Amino acid sequence: MDIAVVIGIGLIIVAAVLFLLFKTQKSEKMIASASTNSENLARLTETLLQQQAQLEGQLKQMSTDGAASRAEINKTLAERLDNVSKRLGDSLAQSTEKTGKSLSDLQTRLAIIDKAQSNLTDLSNQVVGLQDILANKQARGAFGELQLNDLVKSALPPSAYEFQVTLSNGRRADCLIKLPNPPGSIVVDAKFPLESFHLLRAAETDSDKTVATRAFTTAMNKHIKDIATKYILDGETAESALLFLPSEAVYAELHANFPGVLEKSYQARVWIVSPTTLMATLNTVRAVLKDSQMREQAGVIQKEVGILLKDIGRLESRVENLGRHFTQATKDVQEIETSSRKITSRAEKIEDLQMGENDPDTILTDPIETTKQIDRSA
Repeated sequence: MDIAVVIGIGLIIVAAVLFLLFKTQKSEKMIASASTNSENLARLTETLLQQQAQLEGQLKQMSTDGAASRAEINKTLAERLDNVSKRLGDSLAQSTEKTGKSLSDLQTRLAIIDKAQSNLTDLSNQVVGLQDILANKQARGAFGELQLNDLVKSALPPSAYEFQVTLSNGRRADCLIKLPNPPGSIVVDAKFPLESFHLLRAAETDSDKTVATRAFTTAMNKHIKDIATKYILDGETAESALLFLPSEAVYAELHANFPGVLEKSYQARVWIVSPTTLMATLNTVRAVLKDSQMREQAGVIQKEVGILLKDIGRLESRVENLGRHFTQATKDVQEIETSSRKITSRAEKIEDLQMGENDPDTILTDPIETTKQIDRSA
């Protein structure tokens, strides 16, 4: 040990010093003092040796405690490193899972966006196709007729309407709604003044608006006149007809800014309807048809009710007859029971007579006792 070597060297140096002192001192006093110093030095040396031993023990204990402490510290550090590694691994796993899920959700949403984009593309193509259809006058007329057919089919039973009907004047109506008289069958014809409406919407200056307004008014008045002259026939159709506009925008523009056209349609008895108002009208027509059918069936129902009442009367008579038969049958059964009791009583009395248990004269000649016995036996 380094400390022991240091102590040993110190002792050697002290011994050398004492030896030199001993050589240089010649007097007895000095020798005695040196002897005393030697004893003191010996005690000091012993003390130093004891302290050295204690110091070595303490050093060993400290070394042992330090090793145990280092082992505990190493164990603690290892456990903490394991916990940190586990937490870091779990965190990385969770982060990886969340990242994967986020990527999957993102991929799903991207697929939905791609599908929506495809739908928008298809819708754009359909809008372009609709514009092409509306740009063609004949195709536009077919579009209005198709929309009219769909609305009528969805609201009325098949027996209540007919499409593309040729009237007695040779005119062909888009739809004929069959109503009872009054009011009679009513014609519905589809019209679509799209060109004049587009001019009206595209007009920017006052002069353009005036021209577009005049064109739109002229087109609508022509349609009203055509329907009034072609599809309102005395004795064949109702006194009015319906002009179907397959566009809510045109219908709203007409009611908002063209009261004169509406007044003329009222005078001509041509009622202008849009898809929404036509559906309401058809619902009213359906109610009228239902009421008419019920009125037609009222006579049949009344006749059947009369027959039913007669059948009920006959049933009551037969029930009464059956009740009388039951009463008579009950009476006959009671009489039969009475006769049976009498016969049984008489047979018992005869049997008693044969056995010699009673007086024959009493049995055969006492009617009161006979009656009591019959009652008791009954």
